Amino acid sequence: MPELIFFTGPMDCGKSTLALQMDHTHTLGGRRGALFTSHDRAGAATISSRLGLEQPATEVTGDLDFWTWVVGRLTSGHRVDYLVCDEAQFYSPAQVDQLARVVDDLQLDVFAFGILSDFQTRLFPGSARLVELCDRMETLQVRPLCWCGEEATHNARISGGRMVTEGSQVAVGDTRVEQEAAGGPAPEVTYEVLCRRHHRRRMTAATALAARHPDPLPFEEER
Repeated sequence: MPELIFFTGPMDCGKSTLALQMDHTHTLGGRRGALFTSHDRAGAATISSRLGLEQPATEVTGDLDFWTWVVGRLTSGHRVDYLVCDEAQFYSPAQVDQLARVVDDLQLDVFAFGILSDFQTRLFPGSARLVELCDRMETLQVRPLCWCGEEATHNARISGGRMVTEGSQVAVGDTRVEQEAAGGPAPEVTYEVLCRRHHRRRMTAATALAARHPDPLPFEEER
């Protein structure tokens, strides 16, 4: 039976990699799918993985209707067996309802990938609706780690070198580690995955390092 499956986990757990692998595997099996994404860090209409994989996709804007899109493709002679929907946390609840209708009425599989909660630990509306409607929710097995070595479960937004807890729910940015690896000027917004304890304390890797190794005194101590 077709299913609406929601694959979830914090940032850095390989959701986009799995989305691309899912499409690749089903394509090898002779099926034809359609890829969707929203606010990908690589730009519009692209699913990108931190491993360097990329595939073009349809950008999910606020006015996109999944039901109308799929019916249009099918009635124009195109084959569609499944949908891969990355960054599904950014979809509207109404769009998630449309995905459920695609599964139930058109008998197509929908594989949705996204994070559950934002930098304020609040559920994204799209993710909340997926939890309510999905046939199955899968937590990805690759678990990112907090700087302390514990399993990371929360996404922290970093702006101006400090963790922030206010602002728009949607602000596109990559993780701090990936930005450092890429080099170049630091972007305005980055993210860091933390365990709950350090997210509550607003203690990022940088603030923890500063606490362990304070700046040297501006003068030499007398001996």
